[in-house]
Amino acid sequence: MANANSKSANNSVDKQEELAASREAVSEAYNKLIDAKNHFKVAAESAGVDVKNDATEQLLKGRDKASELADQATGYMKEKPLVTAGIAFAAGFLASKVLSSK
Repeated sequence: MANANSKSANNSVDKQEELAASREAVSEAYNKLIDAKNHFKVAAESAGVDVKNDATEQLLKGRDKASELADQATGYMKEKPLVTAGIAFAAGFLASKVLSSK
């Protein structure tokens, strides 16, 4: 009988140890999941910032290029006003011919 009680006590202790080990494993897995979630969040935010910075940089480059082209056009118009007027007249004439309804 003492032997049966000893086996029952050992089984109970083994089950408690297994239960404790399982709880610890689940807790550890949960903590790793939370860490992974936080790392993913940081990576996503960083990627978003990188995309935003790249887009802003491209916008600024485009704005600078447009400003440079506008300055060149203004300079050309000041240097050669008759040629500019002729080009404007020709463009207007062509546009009126293309858009006129017959």
